[in-house]
Amino acid sequence: MNGSIIRYILGQVLKIEGILMLLPCLVGLIYGEKEGGTFLIVGVLCFGIGLGTTIVKPKSQVFYLKEGCVATALSWIVMSFFGCLPFYLSRQIPSFTDALFETISGFTTTGASILSDVESLARCMNFWRCFTHWIGGMGVLVFLLAVVPLSGGSHINLMRAESPGPSVGKLVPKIKHTARILYIIYIGMTILQMVLLLLGGMPLFDAVNIAFGTAGTGGFAIKNDGLSGYSGYLQWVVTVFMILFGVNFNAYYLILFHKFKKALVIEEIRYYFIIILAAVSYITYSLCQTAFQFADALRHAAFQVGSIITTTGFSTVNFDMWSESCKTVLVLLMFVGACAGSTGGGIKVSRFVLLIKTVGKELNSYIHPKSIKKIKIDGKPIEHEVVRSTNVYFITFMILFVASVFLVSLEGNDLITNFTAVAATINNIGPGLALVGPAENFGFFSNFSKYVLMFDMLAGRLELFPLLIFFHPSVWKEALYQKRRERR
Repeated sequence: MNGSIIRYILGQVLKIEGILMLLPCLVGLIYGEKEGGTFLIVGVLCFGIGLGTTIVKPKSQVFYLKEGCVATALSWIVMSFFGCLPFYLSRQIPSFTDALFETISGFTTTGASILSDVESLARCMNFWRCFTHWIGGMGVLVFLLAVVPLSGGSHINLMRAESPGPSVGKLVPKIKHTARILYIIYIGMTILQMVLLLLGGMPLFDAVNIAFGTAGTGGFAIKNDGLSGYSGYLQWVVTVFMILFGVNFNAYYLILFHKFKKALVIEEIRYYFIIILAAVSYITYSLCQTAFQFADALRHAAFQVGSIITTTGFSTVNFDMWSESCKTVLVLLMFVGACAGSTGGGIKVSRFVLLIKTVGKELNSYIHPKSIKKIKIDGKPIEHEVVRSTNVYFITFMILFVASVFLVSLEGNDLITNFTAVAATINNIGPGLALVGPAENFGFFSNFSKYVLMFDMLAGRLELFPLLIFFHPSVWKEALYQKRRERR
């Protein structure tokens, strides 16, 4: 275990977080809010600690997937701890547990809130809430790889540990250049959405925060009524960009370099849009059977389907009041999630495609026992190791999901609340149904349940294993053994 490189990465992450806290501090200065000073204090603290831990560079900067997972898990925990301090120190969120919940929900792009009145927060605090979505959407370690000169040739392990989806590959030969390309696309799309929102008459502060939430597929709203108070045009802009940020960013790279044919043959993206079209069509039809006009039904259906499948979590209506079949569709979409390599959460469309093809192959082996059939995606055969890891992911996901539902149920709330609360957090969505519906919040849960849900948010964002490896005893035994060797 290369403990020195983990320490170095944590230090770099804290320095980046300290610098990023200058933005909400600036917002506080612009609006004359004294709460903005807490960001300066915490930012200086973060940068100071980070500077102290990075003065001495590690002798070896080579690290493997194990170090990548541990560094990633620790980075997100440390980043969330310091990120919650402005809320707590300013007393905008007086409970430390609630402040930590809100911050983890922000960085993991979950959007589950403990606040009943978000408009009572200072503007700099609301800005930080939404900005954490944007930071966590692409990942702070991907940003680290883009700007910090690390060497060693094994940084794909760091990127693989943080990036959502079954696999992460290089768009270009060097990981640093891949990270930069991803962030250029990410920033460009965020700015484009801001411009379109401003053209629709949205105030600048609102446009910036909603664009941050959409880009990171986070979903923190800055209004108590969510996005229902904005015009139909603005809601459609957010709908389109939510869906676009749920697409595999590899497709945007291919389009950017005029490789349109390769972008169009990505199988996962085709299924992603087919699922969206089918869900929107059904919910639109269902809403038209009630009091909704077709245009309104289509707009709300498209918005909520886009919001749930991309795990953004914004809302324009209280969909908890919709029919049972519509709510069932939305709950199913919670688990499907967006594409691998996007900023969205959930299990991912690619994993479901692979699982269905695996079932088809197994059925075919019953009918034709001697046949040898390869599972293919995008016309390329999939290695058995990928299929095995996908199956293990599903099993681990279900074990963690069931255990979390049980632990949360000890509080005595109804099954729909408990089930959708865990589904909304482990899939990084935000709102669920019943007591955690779009018109409610997570503030009523006990501290114990909140820590369970915080664990689920981190596990879901980090694709389970980087966080679970962090708690494996052999990792810490090896770290202690190395520390003893260094002392000798």
